[in-house]
Amino acid sequence: MTTKSVALLDYGSGNLHSAERALVRAGAKVEVTADPQVALAADGLVVPGVGAFAACMAGLRAVRGERIIGQRLAGGRPVLGICVGMQIMFERGVEFGVETEGCAEWPGVVERLSAPVLPHMGWNTVSAPSDSVLFHGMDAGTRFYFVHSYAAQTWDLPAADHFAAPKLTWAEHGVPFLAAVENGALSATQFHPEKSGDAGAHLLRNWIDAL
Repeated sequence: MTTKSVALLDYGSGNLHSAERALVRAGAKVEVTADPQVALAADGLVVPGVGAFAACMAGLRAVRGERIIGQRLAGGRPVLGICVGMQIMFERGVEFGVETEGCAEWPGVVERLSAPVLPHMGWNTVSAPSDSVLFHGMDAGTRFYFVHSYAAQTWDLPAADHFAAPKLTWAEHGVPFLAAVENGALSATQFHPEKSGDAGAHLLRNWIDAL
């Protein structure tokens, strides 16, 4: 069986070293890169992200990362966004009253959670659909590690007869929010699989195996 190649997009944001180690442990051949040719040629592309939405988008645009993501998805080539790397897939983010355009692969806005304690930091369960690829083989009570104060709290992409329905996974911290999305070639998690121990390793293996 051929080892799958994964490009880990380096645009100045994200836990690159821990993500790289987790992907290698999950069975992938990983290259940390901002080179468009390398990122486009890999079997899978992982887009990490930590910090502010606006800063992540600025870093992404500096390496033309939004074009790389768009080109891959136009060709049905898998992309996985992690944490803010998930958030920037939406149309826009609003932080401290400042609105920033995202990659607009999905409609909708990323906003501050309405919760008594922020950030949402620690382990939480998720509610995944039974046909999920990412969560295949995991128990319903499996916990994942979150660190965030913002999230997409609605799913605004209308259903289309000629496309498979997206698989939406939800979690709750004060309010329900999207913990993961599987939508064709584009998947994303609000939590950090690379910090989620055996559960995160299982999820990454599921994604890699599907490449």
